[in-house]
Amino acid sequence: MRAGGRDGEGARRPPRPDPLLRLEAELGRIDEQLQALGAARARIEGLLGAVVAITREVELQAVLNRIVTTAMELVGARFGALGVLDDSGERLAQFIPVGLSEEERAALAGVGFPRGLGVLGYLIRHPEPLRVDDISAHESSVGFPPGHPRLSSLLGVAISVRGETYGDLYLSERDDGRAFDVHDENILVALASAAGIAIDNARLLEQVRAASEQFQRLLLPTLPDLGPFAAAAIYRPAAAPNALGGDWYDAIPLPDGSVALVIGDVVGHDLPAAAAMASTRNMLRSLLFELGRPPSAVLAQLDRTLQAITDNPVTTTGLAHIERAGDAWRMVWSTAGHVPPLLITPGGRPHYLFAEPGLPLNVDSEQSRPDHTHPLPPGTTVVLFTDGLVEHPGHPIDEGLEALAGLAAAHASLPLQEFVRALADGHPSDGHDDMAVLALRIPG
Repeated sequence: MRAGGRDGEGARRPPRPDPLLRLEAELGRIDEQLQALGAARARIEGLLGAVVAITREVELQAVLNRIVTTAMELVGARFGALGVLDDSGERLAQFIPVGLSEEERAALAGVGFPRGLGVLGYLIRHPEPLRVDDISAHESSVGFPPGHPRLSSLLGVAISVRGETYGDLYLSERDDGRAFDVHDENILVALASAAGIAIDNARLLEQVRAASEQFQRLLLPTLPDLGPFAAAAIYRPAAAPNALGGDWYDAIPLPDGSVALVIGDVVGHDLPAAAAMASTRNMLRSLLFELGRPPSAVLAQLDRTLQAITDNPVTTTGLAHIERAGDAWRMVWSTAGHVPPLLITPGGRPHYLFAEPGLPLNVDSEQSRPDHTHPLPPGTTVVLFTDGLVEHPGHPIDEGLEALAGLAAAHASLPLQEFVRALADGHPSDGHDDMAVLALRIPG
């Protein structure tokens, strides 16, 4: 009976889940959710950091390069590129590849950049996000040029600026070997939106910079005929976004047959500095014709005039007269806190004319200003320049002066216009300040 009773109970019921097992499974699901949330948070934080990094750049080319490298870092891609469309919006006018090795770049040296054919062209014609696991199988694929690394996957998004497609951002080959997924696509779409704003800002800054530089150059003179001397000058704006500055040069043939050379630097890098530079330059021109010489008297009167009728900032300047001394030439000069002139005598030997520099303008107009005199042998080159050519925060100005002297000696045999360009191109400064160079060569 008992045995039959037990048999009558039927098959045994499945064991009820252990509460500990249920809890363990639930904790596993929670851990997975937390990991997913952590990954999402990391992606968002990475995206925010990327946006900040891109918007810190102010030069357009730097912005474009930063967009590509940042996209590669965010998604974890081996290759990246940005294609900028031409005016027609149908082909690429510029292509910025990142990730190629030196060998790969060398293999592609004779191959022009893509013009927007194949899968790249598909994205141009259809500016929606594009994910391709096998490029060769895509309907628009036309293969790769000789020497190009074989790529399998592609993720591309369009970048728009002010409602117009500016170009396309491409990524290829994830570092982990997997195909690009929807998370990668979302990240790249969000980055492309920020990239469009950064590109627009950089283009606006370039327009402002170009207009500022044009305005600055309109304030500077075109050198007149200074025969029998050869003369050349050059101006370069600062590397900072604001291209306006207070540096200027001038060269004026005077009624007595001498030539006045002027170099100056108004403190500041803005519109007021440029305006102060223009007014100071014009006052000095008038005083040169009224007083003539010596340079110290002209600078002293300029200082008194500036303090009496302007609120211009502190200004350094150098004024030199190139005049006859019998059958030869000499330079008579006076400075107001400016860097010394540089002479390069025949044979390329450079040396600075260190002398009492005097106080800058708008400091104390009652202080006396001395004159200095130095002979100029035939073939000597006189170089006046502003401190933007030699100043660098990483080393003393003496090192910059020494480097400039060596640079001038190396290029002393060039025609003067090429000579001043060589000094501006190879300057030892960090480019934070605008710079002006004026050179005059004594006939041989």
